[in-house]
Amino acid sequence: MILRPLLLLTGLLLSLSLPAQTPTAPSVPRPASPRQLFPGLFEAVQLGRVFPDNKTFVDAEPRQEPAVILAAYAQLKDEPNFRLRDFVEAYFRLPAATGPTYRTHVAAGLRHHLDTLWTVLRRPGQDSVSPYSSLLPLPQAYVVPGGRFREVYYWDSYFTMLGLRESGRPELIGGMVENFAYLITRYGFIPNGNRTYYLTRSQPPFFGRMVTLLAGLQTRPAAADSVRLAYHPALLREYRFWMADADSVAPGAAARSVVRLPDGTLLNRYWDQSTEPREESYQEDVALAARATGRPAAELYRNLRAAAASGWDFSSRWFRPGQGLESIRTTELVPVDLNCLLYEVEVQLAHTSRLRQESALAQQLETRARARRRAIRRYCWDSKADWFVDYDWVRRQPAPVRTLAGVVPLTVGVSSRSQARDVAAGLRRDFLRPGGLVTTLTTTGQQWDAPNAWAPLQWLAVTGLRRYGATELAQTIVGRWTGLNEQVFRQTGKLMEKYDVENPAVLGGGGEYPLQDGFGWTNGVLLDFLRTVPASQR
Repeated sequence: MILRPLLLLTGLLLSLSLPAQTPTAPSVPRPASPRQLFPGLFEAVQLGRVFPDNKTFVDAEPRQEPAVILAAYAQLKDEPNFRLRDFVEAYFRLPAATGPTYRTHVAAGLRHHLDTLWTVLRRPGQDSVSPYSSLLPLPQAYVVPGGRFREVYYWDSYFTMLGLRESGRPELIGGMVENFAYLITRYGFIPNGNRTYYLTRSQPPFFGRMVTLLAGLQTRPAAADSVRLAYHPALLREYRFWMADADSVAPGAAARSVVRLPDGTLLNRYWDQSTEPREESYQEDVALAARATGRPAAELYRNLRAAAASGWDFSSRWFRPGQGLESIRTTELVPVDLNCLLYEVEVQLAHTSRLRQESALAQQLETRARARRRAIRRYCWDSKADWFVDYDWVRRQPAPVRTLAGVVPLTVGVSSRSQARDVAAGLRRDFLRPGGLVTTLTTTGQQWDAPNAWAPLQWLAVTGLRRYGATELAQTIVGRWTGLNEQVFRQTGKLMEKYDVENPAVLGGGGEYPLQDGFGWTNGVLLDFLRTVPASQR
C-alpha cells in the first residue's frame, strides 16, 4: 500500500519543473532569523547570558511586531531599574521547559517506555506558526529528538524512522518524508532543522535513505517503485544543492560544498553560507573568536558552522592535529562519510532516472558514482593506518585523525573486501569499548570525541560489518550498546543523546550544552538493534 500523504504529494513532485542547471536560490524568500529581526536586542540577550542556553531566546515567540519591541527596548534599556530578562519575558513567549512532561514507568520495561516516547516526541503538522517565530511550519506530523531540540533535525530523523518502522508507525514515517520533500521544494534543500536560523546549512544527506526506507514498507514492488519515483524530483533537487557550482570550480579548488581535486574528480565538503556566529550558540562562538587571536573571525565562524552541518559538533576530527576548537578547519577536509552518502544518492538517482526512461541523466549519474567510488578508495584510504579517513584537499594528503566515520564506506558498499577486513580489525582492536564503539581515539572534552558514543554511528558500523560478513563483531557491538542503553535506563529512567562507552557507570558529557534525554535517534537505533538480540541476552 502507498500511504495517503504520499499520494497527495506525488502529483506536486512529478509536475515540478527542474532547471537544467543547479538551482541556487530558494523557491520562496527566506524568513528572517531572530538576529535579523531584533538587532541590538539579540546581541544584548545572547552575550549577556540572560538565559543559560542561547537556544532559549532564538526559540522564543515575539508577542508583538519586531518594530514595537525594538522601540520599547530603545526607550527602556537605559532606565535605572531596567532588567533585560523581565523585558524579554514581557515581550516574548519563552519555549516550554525541556524537562520531561511524563513520569517514566521503569518497571513497565524499556519497550513500553519507547512506545510512550513516540507520543511524547511527536509534534503535529502546522499550517502556520506565530508571526516572527523562528519555527518553520511543516505540513505533516514529525518527531523531535527531545530535550532542548524542539524541532525536527535532518539526519537524526533517519535513525528515528528506523524505530518508527519497528513500532509499526508507517504513516508517521511517510509524513516525515513528505515534510523533507516540502522543505526541498520550498527552500531548495533540507535545512539543519526547521528553524529560520538553520536556513544557511544542511546536514548529512539521508533523504535518499529515508525514501528507500519508506519504499521498503510497501508490500508490492510496483508500489515501492511508485514511492521512489514520487520523490525522485525532490532527491534530484537536493543533489543539485550539494553539487552547486560544480561545473565552474577549477581543479585544486573548491566552491561552496564542491571540491574538485587536481585530477578533476568531484568530491564534497560541509559548508554553511554564513560567516556570522551561530545564533543558537552566539555567545560561545563570539567568545571563541576572541580567544582565537590572529585568525579572522569570519573564517572561524564558517568552519564552526560547517562542523554543525556535519552533525559532528564538535570533534578533534575537524581540528589541526594536537590543537583545540580554535583551530577548526572543517572546510579544508573532504569528509569520507559525506561522500559515501552522496555516492549512494548518485546510484539511487541513476536507478530512478532509468525508471523514468531518462537514460542520459542516468548515465551521467552512474559515471559520477563510479568516479566518486574510485576517489573515496584512492584519497580517503590511509594504507598506513588501514583505515578510511577524511581527505585534506588543501594539503593534498589524508587527514591524520581516525574516527568512526571510517566505517561508512562499508555501510554503503564502497569499501573493497580487504579494506573492510582491515576496518573490522581496527574496530575490534582500537574502537571497541565495554559499552560499544567510541567515536574517536582522543579525549578532548568535545562531545564527538572519546569517551562518548552515539547511536547513529553504532548503527552505521553494525550495518557495514554485516554487509561484509563480519557478523560476530557486529553482534558484539549490538549486545554491548543495547546493554548500556538498558543499564542507563534502569538507573535513570531515561534514554540519552549520547553515552560514555568507556565507563558505563558514567553518563556522557562534554560539548556546549548539558546531556539531553529523549532521545529520537537513540530510541530508533535501539529498537532496530533489539530485533537481533535474543530475549535471553537482554
